[in-house]
Amino acid sequence: MRPRAVLIALGVMATLMGLLWIGQGLGYVDWPRSSFMIDQRPWANRGAALAVVGLALILLGRRVRR
Repeated sequence: MRPRAVLIALGVMATLMGLLWIGQGLGYVDWPRSSFMIDQRPWANRGAALAVVGLALILLGRRVRR
């Protein structure tokens, strides 16, 4: 697999996971119901950091030459 595709794929997965953590941490997403992350503000902060890392990976992947 090409480095560009790997970076973009990892970036997309990290961004989506970060958004899920933000939603759970703020109490907007209550899936799964037994999650320890629901309504826990630290998880929203960690999710925001992970989403930023994911976006950075996507941008880096777009800059890598083929």
